[in-house]
Amino acid sequence: MWNNFKNGFIKENPVFGLYLGMCSTLALSTSLNNAIGMGLCVTLVLICSNVLISLIRKITPDEVRIPVYIVIIATLVSIVEMFVHAFMPELYTSLGVFLSLIVVNCIILGRAEAFASKNGPLASAVDGLGMGLGYTFALTMISLVREFLANMSITFYNPFNAEQILFSFGIEALEPFKISLFSSSVGAFLTFACFAALFAVIRKHMNKKQEAK
Repeated sequence: MWNNFKNGFIKENPVFGLYLGMCSTLALSTSLNNAIGMGLCVTLVLICSNVLISLIRKITPDEVRIPVYIVIIATLVSIVEMFVHAFMPELYTSLGVFLSLIVVNCIILGRAEAFASKNGPLASAVDGLGMGLGYTFALTMISLVREFLANMSITFYNPFNAEQILFSFGIEALEPFKISLFSSSVGAFLTFACFAALFAVIRKHMNKKQEAK
């Protein structure tokens, strides 16, 4: 069970390892607020959907399992979307259509089919937590690089009060050297490519160590 949780960060990281959820990753990684907000929403949906699908796995006919999974996921996404809209309107506006599109995020349906439909509720919850945090971790790493290089500063606002700054870091001396490229899609692809290459090297090193044992 612990291995399932750890795999979501390195070996089977949804973004850097399995290359899932790429659309939202590249589009929303312009700021730390977007990254953490989207990551936590996906994590919550992953955990809940995995647990529910695991609970009904033995009574769900194979012929209709995918439609059943989609209905469960869509219901959960609607609940999360309404919550964000009600209590975090700034985040809701910032995430835009990508919040609704969590329904078709390949990570969620993929884990439902590959893991939750074959394992118990507790193991499925841990798997969802690991994959969700792995996705959040990847999104956060990309956003930190992009936001800093594009603005030479990083700011994190209270999601419940957009006027309250919880964290801010910047280097005034570097402001003239802002690289606006990283606020565009090209910058997103460049940042992702660098991290994906780094994680590929790390996975290769880990596999060699396991083979040596």
